[in-house]
Amino acid sequence: MEGLISSRANPIRPYYVQENFLFLPKASLRLKTIGFCNKLEIMRNPKPFTSINASLHPLEASKENQFHNTLPSKEVLEVWQNTHAVCFDVDSTVCLDEGIDELAEFCGAGKAVAEWTARAMSGSVPFEDALAARLSLFNPSLSQVQDFLEKRPPRISPGIDELVKKLKAKNINVYLISGGFRQMINPVASILGIPVIHIFANQLLFGSSGEFLGFDRNEPTSRSGGKATAVQQLRKACGYRSLVMIGDGATDLEARKPGGADLFICYAGVQLRQAVAAKADWLVFNFKDLINALE
Repeated sequence: MEGLISSRANPIRPYYVQENFLFLPKASLRLKTIGFCNKLEIMRNPKPFTSINASLHPLEASKENQFHNTLPSKEVLEVWQNTHAVCFDVDSTVCLDEGIDELAEFCGAGKAVAEWTARAMSGSVPFEDALAARLSLFNPSLSQVQDFLEKRPPRISPGIDELVKKLKAKNINVYLISGGFRQMINPVASILGIPVIHIFANQLLFGSSGEFLGFDRNEPTSRSGGKATAVQQLRKACGYRSLVMIGDGATDLEARKPGGADLFICYAGVQLRQAVAAKADWLVFNFKDLINALE
């Protein structure tokens, strides 16, 4: 497609990554071929981002008591302590907000889009249908996205930065796998020190004048079952003997399919989705529980 500002990426092929990765003029792009299985990828001269530190009121104890899986079994704990890679959902997990809902609200279509998001996360609507429907309600331009990123820095969930540091200290690779958009997830990765090549997400497409054209439907995370596909591809390409998925939604639970994640940990510190939480191998309301289990 001619005039596209954003580039496409396929998880099982080498990535072409901009070293300064947000909205650079075409003339300033420096391309390099890299893979996503690197133990550590140093980003030179990354654009600095700041986050808003946030805190949540603890959920009532009665909510925890509704579930049988708030304490890990011996087998679950062993997988968690010995995993080789951890994949995090972003919206309502790593971050407190649903990114597309926030962008829509910023563009004046928040309520209508939030209703679609709730349906998508519960698994009642195919993800690709919900994604297209939500974007069609406000058709964000490139300038609107840039303005949003400048005025609404990411709100990082309490404890996630400490957990990511702990995982890295144990030489466990960390990935972000999201149905959200790279333009909004790149700043989150920068804050947490996660390489851009460790992101699996969707891509907003814009024309040469910055007009909204849609999203890249070739990304596996743009459709139902996409997170499972991404995890399966990642595991096959990198040869991880053990991999854990952490998230809050139905699309995260799907990553537990054969050949995918060995363990699904439901994080309900932001959103408690009853049907997802009940099927998780381990349900946590605070990232501190995961940090303590690694020690």
